[in-house]
Amino acid sequence: MTDSWWLNPCKAIDAQAYEQALARQQQLTKPAGSLGQLEALAVQLAGLQGQVKPAVDQLWIAIFAGDHGVVAEGVSAYPQEVTGQMLHNFVSGGAAISVLARQLDAQLEVVDLGTITPSLSLPGVRHLNIGAGTANFVNGPAMTAAQGRLALQAGRDSALRARESGAQLFIGGEMGIGNTTAASALACALLDCQVSDLTGPGTGLNAQGVSHKVAVIERALTVHAGQRSDGLQTLFNLGGFEIAALVGAYLACAQEGIVVLVDGFICTVAALVATRLNPASREWLVFGHRGAEPGHRHVLQSLDAQPLLELGLRLGEGSGAALAVPLLRLACALHGQMATFAEAAVADRPA
Repeated sequence: MTDSWWLNPCKAIDAQAYEQALARQQQLTKPAGSLGQLEALAVQLAGLQGQVKPAVDQLWIAIFAGDHGVVAEGVSAYPQEVTGQMLHNFVSGGAAISVLARQLDAQLEVVDLGTITPSLSLPGVRHLNIGAGTANFVNGPAMTAAQGRLALQAGRDSALRARESGAQLFIGGEMGIGNTTAASALACALLDCQVSDLTGPGTGLNAQGVSHKVAVIERALTVHAGQRSDGLQTLFNLGGFEIAALVGAYLACAQEGIVVLVDGFICTVAALVATRLNPASREWLVFGHRGAEPGHRHVLQSLDAQPLLELGLRLGEGSGAALAVPLLRLACALHGQMATFAEAAVADRPA
């Protein structure tokens, strides 16, 4: 199927670079394993990048935005207009991810897949106008197959731009009022979990609001139950344009050999979809943090993911992943710049 690009092979891990990096870690002037997760991270990055001393200096951050028809069911504490308003905030430099991108010297790209204001035209935003947001998935599929493929391709295109820029690390972020509802529904369908276990307050619902959100998702899952075994169709039935774009970006990064740093709940659900569509993509995913949204823990566990941070975050936008970038950079610096026992003329412990 020539048009099913997401099924193409992912880039293979460089086993030699991995083994050489592992050997280097064992020669550095420290007790073996004393830098814990940072050691494993540096060795993992070496295998992915194919170099004994990896680096993540060149950073690409792509924010994907889209509106959600399910907001008509009253599942969000915020009005839908906020999606479009936040696009302006991203490119004018006022959003959290804008601040973080500046601090990290990252390239920040903002892609509008489709909002309720299709006439929106903001300098610095890529407006793709796939639709005026998704349809309400309680009544039928959130998007058509054609729209879904366009969203997947939009993510892939961003990954290809990242590759052309020389990016060593890709962060995807999202913006879309109602998207924790879509992400929870997707995760429930793929993991066959209780809806109440994977559904939280999102942008700030109270207990009654969360209960209502659970009921809405349960209705949607009943409507689309017959297609749960088809990961791609489930994405189109229950996802959002921005979630599909994240899936496409993650898969393309794995195919092109760009390490992905995954953000919070919504991005982790996109990662789950990506691994269902192309399991080999899992090796290219590093997980930035465990967020406050209750479903995030479940999805991370299903992916056997060990997130780097746990700070009670629930903002989205790629912000949690961006906060973990200094850890990756420091892991690489320690791995690449520490002296070996031989270089420092320090006695190693006896074999």
